[in-house]
Amino acid sequence: MRRPLAGAGSDNSINDQRESVMASVSLNGVVKRFGKTEVVHGIDLNIADREFVVLVGPSGCGKSTVLRLIAGLEQVSAGEVWIGERMVNDVAPKDRDAAMVFQNYALYPHMNVYKNMSFGLKLRNMPKAEIDRRVNEAAAMLELGELLQRKPYQLSGGQRQRVAMGRAIVRNPSVFLFDEPLSNLDAKLRTQMRIEIKRLHHQVQTTIVYVTHDQVEAMTLADRIVVMRGGSIEQVGEPIAVFERPVNTFVAGFIGTPPMNLVPARIKFGPAGLQLELAAVCRVPIPDRPGADLAADREVVMGLRTEDLSIADGNGETPPEWQLEARVEVVEPLGNETNLHLDVGGVRLVGKCEGHRPVRAGQVLRMSLNLRHLHIFDAKTTRSIY
Repeated sequence: MRRPLAGAGSDNSINDQRESVMASVSLNGVVKRFGKTEVVHGIDLNIADREFVVLVGPSGCGKSTVLRLIAGLEQVSAGEVWIGERMVNDVAPKDRDAAMVFQNYALYPHMNVYKNMSFGLKLRNMPKAEIDRRVNEAAAMLELGELLQRKPYQLSGGQRQRVAMGRAIVRNPSVFLFDEPLSNLDAKLRTQMRIEIKRLHHQVQTTIVYVTHDQVEAMTLADRIVVMRGGSIEQVGEPIAVFERPVNTFVAGFIGTPPMNLVPARIKFGPAGLQLELAAVCRVPIPDRPGADLAADREVVMGLRTEDLSIADGNGETPPEWQLEARVEVVEPLGNETNLHLDVGGVRLVGKCEGHRPVRAGQVLRMSLNLRHLHIFDAKTTRSIY
């Protein structure tokens, strides 16, 4: 059972109260239609108490719609939305005990930071002493203590986003909902705010559902990632599991920077066993793997991460059959590493090398393939088969 929020004069901090306001989130067969157009197709998803789950996918995949269905800003067309032990399909947004942080901050421009953070509590007729305590505690948590009297126009983008987060924190909700909160920030601020949001989760230990199109945000923030496409869920799992074991070519190409190399191929028999024939110009051996569903002449897609395609150093660690010659087309220096865009007899691949290594366009290199991390997908279904 949840205990009521502490009133005026309570010595309990926001963090102390978290034990009583935790909640899981469950979506059971959730469908959303706008007119005759169905944009969310029967989603099932269970988010555990205190879990940080990130919904990620390209624009138009339905991730923000799912978040709005949880918040109550959109009504489900079919299915059930549960927060904790309560089905909230017909519960008003203000009564769902979920606080939402928006992409555009949604701050009142005529109010200072303190008033923006406290406005919702005043509408609930909370005692002033309790409002002061909550606002000051949240401000200290987010390093906003010296900015409480400033107006939004006097703040940086990162500070405005922290104010929006503080306004959510003071409500002491069961669930935080973040709708692409970092999209309007520059690259440096996005990195800083990712750290702030992760630190916030460690401090307040509340269930968080976070929407982004940025797979770097998803990988760095999430306990689990939900990869979406076209209103459906493609894969759910821990970030490293989704990265290492994508279920299909869409997930393989979406998660990872640069994206995984995905090349049409055909399985062939070779002197040493099964091989992948790439555009009839080169063959890549397929290491034995128990349970793999492979057959000769099957059309497939070869997948190999860019970090698994590197310059062969001749140290004998990679057998010659796991190497190929490639011509460098484009060099992308990134500091600590360099992306190499390669042409292998008309097959285009992306590999990596150390940032300090001199490589120039037009150079022919011997490249090493780490086939221990080879992926093979069925060409028709796009599903992983190896």
